[in-house]
Amino acid sequence: MLTISGLTKSFGSVHALKGVDLEIHPGEVVGLVGENGAGKSTLMRILAGTQRPSAGTITRNGKPFAVNSPQQANEQGVAMVFQEQSLLLNLSIAQNIFLGQEQRFIRFGLVNWRKMNEAAVRHLKQVGIRTDPASLAGDLSFAERQMVELAKALSLADRVDGDLIILLDEPTSVLEQSEIDILFERVRALKSRASFVFVSHRLDEVLEISDRIYVMKDGQGVATMDAQGVNGADLHRIMVGREMHTEYYLESEQTEPSTQIALEARNLSCAGKYNNIDLALREGEILGIAGVIGSGREELIRSFFGFETPTSGEMFLNGKAVKLANPTEAVARGIGYIPSERRLEGLVMMMPISSNITLARLDVVEGPVGIQHHRETALAEDWIKKLSIRTPGPHALCQALSGGNQQKVVLAKWLTAGSRILILDHPTRGVDVGAKEEIFRLMRQLSREGYAIILIADTLEETIGLSHNILVMRDGEVTARIPAPTGAKPSQVQLVEHMV
Repeated sequence: MLTISGLTKSFGSVHALKGVDLEIHPGEVVGLVGENGAGKSTLMRILAGTQRPSAGTITRNGKPFAVNSPQQANEQGVAMVFQEQSLLLNLSIAQNIFLGQEQRFIRFGLVNWRKMNEAAVRHLKQVGIRTDPASLAGDLSFAERQMVELAKALSLADRVDGDLIILLDEPTSVLEQSEIDILFERVRALKSRASFVFVSHRLDEVLEISDRIYVMKDGQGVATMDAQGVNGADLHRIMVGREMHTEYYLESEQTEPSTQIALEARNLSCAGKYNNIDLALREGEILGIAGVIGSGREELIRSFFGFETPTSGEMFLNGKAVKLANPTEAVARGIGYIPSERRLEGLVMMMPISSNITLARLDVVEGPVGIQHHRETALAEDWIKKLSIRTPGPHALCQALSGGNQQKVVLAKWLTAGSRILILDHPTRGVDVGAKEEIFRLMRQLSREGYAIILIADTLEETIGLSHNILVMRDGEVTARIPAPTGAKPSQVQLVEHMV
């Protein structure tokens, strides 16, 4: 058992944790939920050994649990599977599993690779992976790498007495439903060997996999409950402090798009990625694109931003034929792209909000001798107010913001750049339910103002709820075009039958 009592963590005058009390029992899954900024990540990092608490106590099986590094946490049977995977792709699967544990396999000064691979096979079987442990981690799919991360955590059992505690930080954020099902199946099977702390913004998943749920708000624990006695609406109310909006996707605010076509594709193809795509996006329209991983939809939208070069076909912007050789040309023609990996592709995390907002259009703040920082600050303050970005100020670093507020900064960047066509690739990934509602409201507002939006959403429900029309793709081709007007939305089944 692990017991947390009165845990506090402060960063200067900011109190990230305020007297947190929590118990983790053997063989259970504890769901950890709360809005961005509630303190979940700080609590997880303290348990994983990457941060130290300011006050409070943690005990493990009655003994003090005081760790200053992930290695020390591992030695006490606590491991974390991070949202951003930590595998080294140029090393073998076995090398990744036993990274830092190589001494176990050294004999006469040499690593016994056969013994290491045999041990890796045993742990891989526990998570349902049957592949050559000597193969490179980079050859695996994202979902398979997630399972290797889990196997790596389980390898601690070889050198730690007692049950393990495995911290799962948003493990399902980029997995397909079939992959999530496999992950949950393995977690349930492993409860005899380990306890789990499961962090996710997807409340339905938390309810499905958890035995108990711990709700955090403003750095404090506000509720602990049995997962069987609660529903998603209850969790939402406790987390956010208000009832879930009866129109979560604001369908009543869905207005009719213009007849003016903003972006059009005719017989657009990219060898090996997508074929003969016909698409017309109107001003004021939200066009959802549905499909599984490998359907070609990601490659298609990246072509609209100049990342991928079509091998044939035509593309038109406002009726004029164009060829987008790179993202710079796309930006110049009024296209903005909010990527699924906002931390890697959407923002410069170590730069302030003000600099990120003007990054795509430095000319709007340039003066005779360089950037005029007072103009940059004023512009950022204007967007902070318009988009309700929660931040201490325009000079705060983006890495200090919650996921929802980071996403708003990315959006502000493209609105500053004058983009009228917005490509939204998983805009609510890693964003809590309260921030999702705010993003949905912004999308409706932009649609009313005539912005043309292409959407790849996290879920089919989100795609259906937000879109005016839906394009379904499979194996690089469009298999269906489905209208989604207010009051006559298609079902998920209708989409799935064209996806698989």
